[in-house]
Amino acid sequence: MFRKASGYSSDREPELLAGLDLGTSKVTVVVAEREHGSEEAQIIGVGQAPSNGIRKGLIVNLDQAVRSVRQAVSDAQNMVGQDITEVTVAFGGGEVTSIRTKGMVSLGRTPRPVMQLDIERVIEAAQADVAVPANQSILHTIPVEYSLDGNVGIDDPLGMTAIRLDIQLQSVIVPTSTIQNVLNCVDKAGLDVSGLVLKPLAAALGVISPEEALAGAVVIDIGGGTTGVAVFSDGRPKHLGLISVGGDHITNDIGSVLKLPLNKSEELKREVSVFTGPEDPEETVDFVYNSRNYSIAKKDLHEIVRCRMEELCEVLIRPQIKAAGISMLPAGIILTGGVSKTEGIDAFVLDVMDLPSRVSSPLDANRMPPGRNSQEYSAAAGIIRYIAEKERDPFRYLDNPLIRGVSGEDAGRPSIVPETRVRIKLDENNKASSSGFNPLEGLKNAFKDLF
Repeated sequence: MFRKASGYSSDREPELLAGLDLGTSKVTVVVAEREHGSEEAQIIGVGQAPSNGIRKGLIVNLDQAVRSVRQAVSDAQNMVGQDITEVTVAFGGGEVTSIRTKGMVSLGRTPRPVMQLDIERVIEAAQADVAVPANQSILHTIPVEYSLDGNVGIDDPLGMTAIRLDIQLQSVIVPTSTIQNVLNCVDKAGLDVSGLVLKPLAAALGVISPEEALAGAVVIDIGGGTTGVAVFSDGRPKHLGLISVGGDHITNDIGSVLKLPLNKSEELKREVSVFTGPEDPEETVDFVYNSRNYSIAKKDLHEIVRCRMEELCEVLIRPQIKAAGISMLPAGIILTGGVSKTEGIDAFVLDVMDLPSRVSSPLDANRMPPGRNSQEYSAAAGIIRYIAEKERDPFRYLDNPLIRGVSGEDAGRPSIVPETRVRIKLDENNKASSSGFNPLEGLKNAFKDLF
C-alpha cells in the first residue's frame, strides 16, 4: 500500500508510512516507520504548516491549500530525513451522510464454514439498497455487526459455521466534489494518495482505547472549523458525523459581540473556563490594542463561549449520537481536537450531555515529538492506526477503490470492494441499469459532469 521513501534500498529496511491531515487551522503530516512483517508502527516525525485555502474543512483556494501541504510535507521530511511520496489523507468538510442497511445470504441447507466470498456477498447484498446521488460517492463501507443463524454480535464470521449470514452495514457518503478537490490538492503537491479517511474516524482511532470502543463511547473532535462525531460500540464505529461548527465560530462570536479584532478574540478565547466562570462577577480583562483601551467583563466573555458550546452539544452533537441508536455508552464522551484544551470543557460537557467526559491526547502521544503530541494532533496519529487496522482486518473499513484508483503493488490485487457494490444514480444523460452496470464508467461520467 505504501512506497518506501527515497533512500531505502533494501526490503529489510523499515517501511515508511505517512498520513496527511487537512485541517482548517493547520495541515499536518505524520510519518511512522515499522519493520517489515510487523504490525506496530513507530511515529518518527510530525510536520505542520498553517492551513491556508481551507475553510470549515473544505478546500476553497486550491493553490493556497497546495502550498500549505507542500510546507507541511517539507517540515516532516526535514524531521525524518526521508522523502515522502505517498500519503493516506484525512479530511472533513461538506455534507456527510451515514446510512445503515442490512443484508443476508444463505450458506446452504446444511451448516458450513463462512468463506471470504460469503462475506463479500453479504456486503454486496446490504449495499444493494444504498442509492447514492450522482454528485456523491461512498467513501467508507463499514460492517457494523454480523450475525450467524440469528445470533448477533459476531465480530468476525470468517471460518465460523452456520447456514445463514446477516450483516448490518454502514455506508459513509460524501460529495464527490469534496473528494475530487482533495485528490487534486494532494496530486498538485506532488504526492500519491494511498487512501482516504474521514477525519472524525481518524480522530476517534487516535484517542479511543479498545476497551472504550467495546463498551461504548462517543469521540468528539472539536477543531477550528468543524466538529467530528464518532459513536463506537462493540468495538466498531456505529455512526460518523461531521458538523460545520468549530472553534473559529467561538472566536467570531467574541469578536462580533465585544467588537474585537479576531486575533485578540482568539487570544481571549484561550483564557476562558467554560464551566466555572469567573469567581468575581465584576472581574475584567483590561488591555490595550491599536492604541485603544479595552475593559471586558470576564462574565460576558464566559457567557459568549458557553452559549456557543451549549448549542454545539445540545442542538448539533446530541442528534448525531441519537442517530447511532446506542442506548448505553458506559465509556462516555472522549473530547479531543484543539478546542478540547479549553479549561473546564470536560466538566461542562458532563453537565450538558449527562455523560462521563474526559479530554484525551493521542494514544501514541509518548511516541510523538514534544509540542506536536497534544489534542489537535489526534487525527494525524489516528491515520497511522487506521492503516494498521485495515491491514489486520481487510473487511473492517472498506474503501471505494474507484474513487482513488489503485496503483503500484495494489494494481494486481483483487479489489476488496467488488465493483457491483458501488451504486451510483445517474441522471438521464447517463442512464444505467442495475444489471451489467460498470460503476467505474459511471463515476468517470459523474466527474465529467461535475468538472
